[in-house]
Formats: sequence, C-alpha cells, structure tokens
Amino acid sequence: MHRTHTCGELRLEDNGTEVTLSGWVQKARDLGGMTFVDLRDRYGITQLVFNMETEAELCEKARKLGREYVIKVTGEVIERVSKNKKNPTGEIEIEVKTIEILNESKTPPFTIENETDGGDDLRMQYRYLDLRRKPVQKNIMLRHRVGMETRKYLDSVGFIDVETPYLIKSTPEGARDFVVPSRMNPGQFYALPQSPQTFKQLLMVSGFDRYYQIVKCFRDEDLRADRQPEFTQIDCEMAFVEQEDILNTFEGMVRHLFKVVLDVEIEDFPRMDYDDAMRLYGSDKPDVRFSMELCDMGEVTQNKGFGVFDSAETVLGIVVPGAADYTRKQLDKLTDWVKRPQIGAKGLIYCKMNEDGTTKSSVDKFFDEDARAAWAEKTGAKKGDLILVLSGDIDKTRKQLGELRLYMGSELGLRDPKVFKPLWVMDFPLLEWDEETERYHAMHHPFTSPKPDQLALIDTDPGKVKANAYDMVINGVEIGGGSIRIHDRELQARMFDLLGFSPEEAEAQFGFLMNAFQYGAPPHGGLALGFDRLCSMFGGSDSIRDFIAFPKNNSGRDMMIDAPSPIHDEQYSELELKSTHTPK
Repeated sequence: MHRTHTCGELRLEDNGTEVTLSGWVQKARDLGGMTFVDLRDRYGITQLVFNMETEAELCEKARKLGREYVIKVTGEVIERVSKNKKNPTGEIEIEVKTIEILNESKTPPFTIENETDGGDDLRMQYRYLDLRRKPVQKNIMLRHRVGMETRKYLDSVGFIDVETPYLIKSTPEGARDFVVPSRMNPGQFYALPQSPQTFKQLLMVSGFDRYYQIVKCFRDEDLRADRQPEFTQIDCEMAFVEQEDILNTFEGMVRHLFKVVLDVEIEDFPRMDYDDAMRLYGSDKPDVRFSMELCDMGEVTQNKGFGVFDSAETVLGIVVPGAADYTRKQLDKLTDWVKRPQIGAKGLIYCKMNEDGTTKSSVDKFFDEDARAAWAEKTGAKKGDLILVLSGDIDKTRKQLGELRLYMGSELGLRDPKVFKPLWVMDFPLLEWDEETERYHAMHHPFTSPKPDQLALIDTDPGKVKANAYDMVINGVEIGGGSIRIHDRELQARMFDLLGFSPEEAEAQFGFLMNAFQYGAPPHGGLALGFDRLCSMFGGSDSIRDFIAFPKNNSGRDMMIDAPSPIHDEQYSELELKSTHTPK
C-alpha cells in the first residue's frame, strides 16, 4: 500500500495513528538535531519530522532528499508544538519510522510553489510540473466541478449527451478551418469542427429533442487571452421550443452553476436589444456592473463653429463620476490611450464640472460657460464629474468610447470581479454587409432564423432584418450565444442565396441538411456557452489558458510537445501531398 491517507487529510483527532503517506518533497529543512520535510500531493501538504537522536539513519536519508523527490513514508501522527494555522494539516506532523525513495528528481527549472519564479514560456514547456502547483490544480479542479454540475443540471431537465464527429466537412462560412488530409481519399480533406452546429440540428430532426455535449471545437484564428485554437463549449439544442423556452432553461443553468460553484445568487437576468447595447455602451457585450452610458451630444456640440465636431457624423460623451480633479497629466494619458492603434481615436475632448460650479474644457475657445452648462444638462453631469467626448464615424466612435468607458470603469474600481451582472443581448441584425466582398455575411451563422414578424423584409430589405438570436453576456464577456434555427428548406435556400451561395454551392456544402428538412424537421433552437470562458470567470481570471490542462501559447504552439511540427516524407507520400519542409 503506497498510502493510507492523502497529504491533506490528517487532523489532530488522528493523533497516535500509524499512517503511510506518499507524495513529492516540497522542501526540506535541516535544523541539526531535527530535519523537517514538507510532503505534497494534490490534496495538501503534511510536515514530516525526522529526529537525529532516535532515528539517525532516517535523518541522514531525509537530509539527502531533493525537491520533487517522490517518497513513501510510514510513521505516527503527533501533535505539532509550533502549529501552522494557515495549513489545514498544520496542527499535526508525522514522526517518520520508515522512508522509501520511489523516484529521484532533477532540480526543477522553476519553483513549484504558489508563487513561482518561472515565466510563461518556461512553465508552458514544463506544463506537467506547472500542474503540480496548487493554484493551477485549483483551476483544473474548478473546471471539473463546473463540468460535473453542468451535466447534473442538463440531465435533470431531460437533456442527453450525444457525441458528434470530429472529422467533418469544411465549409466557407465562419472562421478558418483546421483541415486534415485523408489518406484513403487522396486529394480530399476533412475539417475539424468549429462547432457541432449542423449535427445538433440533425439530431433535432432525428427526434432527440434535448441534446447537449461538452465538446472540443477548433478554429484556426489569431489568438488572445480568451481564445485558443482548440476550445470547449457547452453545446445544446432543443426541439419544439421558442426563444423564451431556451432563455429560461439556460438562465436556470447559469443560476445553478453560480450557486453550487461560487455560492452566488443570480437574481436579475435582464434583456437588452442589440441596438440599445450599441447606442448606450458601444458594444454588443456590455458590462453593466456600472453605468457611465454613452450620450449623443450632437444637439449641444455641432454647428457651433468647432470644425472637429461639425464635420463628424456623431459626437458622443460619457460622464466619469467624481473625476473632475483629474490633472492635465492624467488627461494627457487618457488622450494617448485613445490614440493608440488598438483604439484608433484622433483625439479626446474633456470638460470638467468643478465643485465650485464653474466648468473647464479643452475647447473653451469654441464653447462658453453657457454652452458647457448645456453639455452638463445633456449628459446629466454633476459637480465633481468629468465629461469625456469623442467624435467621428458613428460605428467607430461608439466602439472607441465603449472601450474608453471600460478603461475608466477599471481605473475607478467599478468592475469588481466578485460582482456578477448577466444579461441577454437580443435581436441582432440577421445579416451584415461586407464592403470588401460586396455581399452579406451572417451575423451569427447561416442557420439563424429571422424574427417571425420580419420575414417579409427578407425579399425587400434584407439588411434591416433582425435575427431570432441571443447572446449571454456576463460582466462584459460574451459567455455564449444561440438562436432559433431555420427549419424550413425554402427559407434556408433563400438565406444561402442572400449570402452569395449559388444553388449548386449550397447543395454541395449543405445538401445533407436541406434534404433532412424535407423529412419533417421540427422547430428548434439552442445555444453554445464557452466552457473555458465560464471557468475563467468563476476563477477570477481573464485568461482561459489558466483553466486548460495543456494549452497552446499565443502562436498556437504546444511548447511542451513542440507541436505543430513537420511530418516525415513517407507521410507526405501516403497522403499524396508535396513536402515543403525538411523533416526533423
């Protein structure tokens, strides 16, 4: 028996018990007559004590132990004289009687402790060592808990878990596919699924009216903190439902997860139109933990002789509460921030509403005290507040000011990670026009249904059609989204036509789905939640990598196994591909 207990299990009530523990050496401390060793496993740390007076040979062995040696010890649980209240096992220690070295270890390339000296690349290269650290293990165990509770909830409301294929057909819509050459079908390729979308719709046609899957998906796109080339989503679909049924079901699931995982009660789950989200927050995923809404200031700023405003499509402002005391240096810093390429504004106008009732702006030359008072009235600014103003093209300016709003919210401590404000964003445009390709693209995907009362616009003004779609947003993060799907063959064919597919292309790409719709497809809809994003939110992190056991870096590489990598010439030959690299 390698162990009778784990290293996080023993307490004072176990005093006098003979136990066997196994684990990794966290550290050893030689105090002359006594040697102490901290033994670690994923459950915790237990202190071992070796006494030179009674166990000299054992003590000598203990002194030779290196960090991360794997050892097995047998001994008696005794009460510690100097207790460690910060450690759950801190009231006891093990007086060791026997020790066995199960495996020695090289000195690790970084310290395997809560706070490590290893950089990101080094820890990614030795991820199996990084996974020994308690914060990382805590993240992976939280992920496990979220997954288990998701399954419990969905099972309790009648969903069944169905696996769908990983080797599927490449389609032109959406992000770039990862493709896999087929040896048995030379010159042909599979694609890895960006989502199981068409398969879950086919399951609805098949009569499985409540499907779910916690499933891997793949997108060959540029990476950032909340993106990986392979990611996991909670994928769900329901038949014989309308939008309200889906929203209620998954509000329930999210409330359940917050309660059982974080012991947080989610009460309100408001709904907001896409148009209102863009108008008030400059984003289709607004953070509503704080107000600071965008205000259209055109009425009080344009046609007043200030060319920057007069020539702009729109002038928008936000009120930053209590920030009228910002110094010129702070305001210059804000101006530099919005002028960064990531934001792209040409400048920033400000107006201070001083406590003494006076106002001071960066454009006093063009706007007198009365004009600035009109700014305050329009925006609702009060004494002590600061108005920040941007102008230009309406879509760009909304986005720029929305980003500035989030920045100011963070600067003022208004984005508390322990406060959760979810909402549904509804009624997205069904289509968006792409100037470069001069055609429509689906805002969500080609299988999204238009709002029932707007079907007539499909033929007369497709750009104005709203989608029967919805996104779940929590604290400014899009956690997931979905829609009521098209289940009528003729409407689906019209949608493909609007997206620029010829009938032949639509048949080649999606003929299997169109054919299925001829055999009694029920009304259906669903959504997919980003499982990695949900876990990182529960864990209080902005990066999903911290909650994935073996993540890729920002270049899409696995630093540990050195992937992707070249393949051998023989494999190129088998696949009938031309080699462009020299194999390692």
